[in-house]
Amino acid sequence: MPRKYRKTLDIEDPSTNNWMTTYGDMVTLLLTFFILLFSISEVNSQKFRAIVNSFQGSPGILKSGSSVFDSRNDDAITNQEIENSFVELKNVLENYLKVKNVDSKILVELDQSGLILRFQDNVLFSSGKANIKTESKLVLLDISDILVKEAFKKYNIRVEGHTDSVPTLTTSKYPTNWDLSVARASNVVKFLIEEAGLTPSRLSAAGFSEYKPIAPNDTIDGKQKNRRVDIVILRSE
Repeated sequence: MPRKYRKTLDIEDPSTNNWMTTYGDMVTLLLTFFILLFSISEVNSQKFRAIVNSFQGSPGILKSGSSVFDSRNDDAITNQEIENSFVELKNVLENYLKVKNVDSKILVELDQSGLILRFQDNVLFSSGKANIKTESKLVLLDISDILVKEAFKKYNIRVEGHTDSVPTLTTSKYPTNWDLSVARASNVVKFLIEEAGLTPSRLSAAGFSEYKPIAPNDTIDGKQKNRRVDIVILRSE
């Protein structure tokens, strides 16, 4: 009876390790994915662009190349430069308003959203109205003269309407504070486009009714402060 022999391999079949290549690629892609998620969750869009730029030059991805760390430092410098730029813009605006003798009517503030030019409602509008006062149009024209200058024109502008907590009259043209705040903001935007010549794509209007107060609504002074129109020069270009 012939003897049976089990076949043995002296050399390991290379095909048996092919799965390791696929596994390695998958792990690398997962690592890249989680790095991107972490970066997006912790930093702004500038950091995301820096990470994308860092992949440029990697084989099979994008052309050219740069360093994540160099880009991060550049972003930090850019953010500081932007902040310094807005401080300078604030000084320019305040000096300009003093020259025009309207600094008592307009408050200039700097916050996270951008540079705010704050008008109390009685500067631009009569009580319960949304039509801009004739004499106040000259003030808006003065403001627009500087908003079209090179230092400002790259920034978008949002006009915000705000009211106090006192309901409007039901017989009014604007039956709610929402209607009044939106109408006032829209009319200012319309004026800045049609009369002052600002680029329409830079402008937007928003009404917040009584829901973004800057002072308590339980005093006359607080209510007066909350009735306002803000022209916000946004930080984003």
